[in-house]
Formats: sequence, structure tokens, C-alpha cells
Amino acid sequence: MARYADDLSLAHVLADTADSISMTRFRATDLRVEAKPDLTPVSDADTAVERAIRATLARTRPRDGVLGEEFGAAEAAAGRGGRQWVVDPIDGTKNFVRGVPIWATLIALLEDDQPVVGLVSAPALGRRWWAATGHGAYAGRHTAAATPIRVSGVSRLGDASFCYSSLTGWEENGRLPAVLDLIRQCWRSRAYGDFYGYMLVAEGAVDMMVEPELSLWDMAALIPIVTEAGGAFTDLAGRPGPGGGSAVASNGRLQEELLHRLG
Repeated sequence: MARYADDLSLAHVLADTADSISMTRFRATDLRVEAKPDLTPVSDADTAVERAIRATLARTRPRDGVLGEEFGAAEAAAGRGGRQWVVDPIDGTKNFVRGVPIWATLIALLEDDQPVVGLVSAPALGRRWWAATGHGAYAGRHTAAATPIRVSGVSRLGDASFCYSSLTGWEENGRLPAVLDLIRQCWRSRAYGDFYGYMLVAEGAVDMMVEPELSLWDMAALIPIVTEAGGAFTDLAGRPGPGGGSAVASNGRLQEELLHRLG
């Protein structure tokens, strides 16, 4: 993992900082929550985590750009280059503000708009996942205690566990009948939502995870982890990468049928 070793080490440092801030505010009685223009919630933990990550990146990676959910895009001090860090300070803010422990900080590095490093840290679950292009995917609190992870070998829908974010989004997308049909065809279905379903795909505990509408910061960190674990990650049109605004992830063996059924 020599090519991205320093970047992965930095991502872990960023995640450690994020975890220390977010866990202090998780279930805090004085947590401040506001509604953004799109009516989604943002807490003081979201903004504090992103500010801390940006401050460290400005000091340690001054030639890299940064994109975050709460404060948008910032070019590197040296001008626009080929590298950009993408941060979702708390993925699963609705869970966070209600005291549900399924939330995480997502940290990704893009080179020429392609995710090459991804890290997901879920401190309330005591879990962390990470990957770098060409070097596999891992789980564990730190690299010294890393465990390689791999997608499942399930190849039939009737044996598969299907995960989705919510049914309302698919209804708005016009694909609710297709999703309901998938649910009926699969061995098991659960709506774990947000980052967690994708990490379960990467670990082989779940076989498919789909979401109809996402932003770059929702996906960038997930893609290296799923694909380096042997899985597939595309948009609804079957295009790989984070640019399509939707996500269809699987163990790879089910990807073609999944895309066909959602099409």
C-alpha cells in the first residue's frame, strides 16, 4: 500500500480527530440542531468535525483541494490540482441527533475525480473500514489491527440479502414497484441505510445495497472499500464511479441482474 500509505495514515488521523469530537456530542443534552435549506438537519457536531478536518488538511496537504458537505469546495492554496479530499463529517445525521449509533465520518481522496482512498469511521459502533486502490479493503480500528474484508459469493437473488435506504426515495424516483419486487425475490431484506449497508456488502454480510439519490460526499469514501473488497459500485445507469448521483452496490455477481431489475 506504499503509494497511498501516507494518505491512509493521514485519513486515520483525521478520523481519530473526528471521532473525538463527534462522540463528545453524541447524545449530548445541549446538542444544537438546525435545518439546512434543503430541510435536512445539521448539528454542531457536523460543523465542528468538518472544521477540524479542514484545518488539518490545510496544514498537512496544502496542495490538495477539499470538498465537504457543510462548507462546500475549497481549492488548494497552490491552485486547482488533481487531488481533492471529500468529507462527510457525519453521514447519518438524522440517526446522530436521535441517539441511534449508526452514523459515521466519511473521508475520501480523489485523484482526477476518481476515489482512490476511502475511510469510514463509525465510533459509536466501534468500527472502521478503509481501502486504497489496488491494495484491498480492511476493517479494524487502526492499520496495525487490520482485517482484510471480502464480499460474499452469493450468486442467486433467492439466496441474497438486499439492503436499501428507504422506500420513499424510490417512490419519488418512480422505481418503487421494482424495489418491492426485488424485496419479494430475495432471501432477506433490511433497510440499514446510509454508509452501513455498503460496509456490510464489503464485509460479505449483505449482498446488495441501493440508493436512488446521493451526493459526492455520500459515496466517495464508500467506492474504494466496496470495489477493493471485490464488489461492484455503479449508478442506476450502470456507470462506475461517484458521478451519477445514485448508488447500486453489490458483491459483483448480482450486479447485472440488480441493474436490470432497477432499470
